[in-house]
Amino acid sequence: MDFRIGEKVVYPNHGIGIIEEVSSKSVNGASEEFYMLRIHANASLVMVPKANTKSVGLRRIIKKSEVEGLFNLLKEDFFEPEADWKGRFKDHSEKMRTGSIFHVAEVLKNLVYLSHKKSLSFREKRMLDRAKQLIISEVATVRGLNEKSVEEQIDRMLSEAYLRSVKASD
Repeated sequence: MDFRIGEKVVYPNHGIGIIEEVSSKSVNGASEEFYMLRIHANASLVMVPKANTKSVGLRRIIKKSEVEGLFNLLKEDFFEPEADWKGRFKDHSEKMRTGSIFHVAEVLKNLVYLSHKKSLSFREKRMLDRAKQLIISEVATVRGLNEKSVEEQIDRMLSEAYLRSVKASD
């Protein structure tokens, strides 16, 4: 997948970035091309080898038309996640690494649900915050909105879904 300078992309677990440059560097005596990516959240510069874009999960931001599908996923009823902490954390970590906003939304939903049932471990709380921020920043970018209004909208969806799940289990 080729990206252009100035294009907004998503780097898994880091969020939105902008391709600032495409450069060639010598690595082990061979010339290799890299995307120079400026991460929006912290202004850090990341070098991603062009040959590895697929394996690291670098992707274009979602289209406006895909936001509704993402919101529908967030609005769906909750379900009981895996009980084993280690297995659940491994599964969530793998989903976060894929870079798919839909997988990140699944992680967010599972962790929000669990946070209502019991207190999360430090690592799960950090993952919940990260998943939420990744979704907020991408939706805000796609829709041209401020992050606070998107966060409020997402919180409302998740709260309504949780309340429906609680009522359904009564």
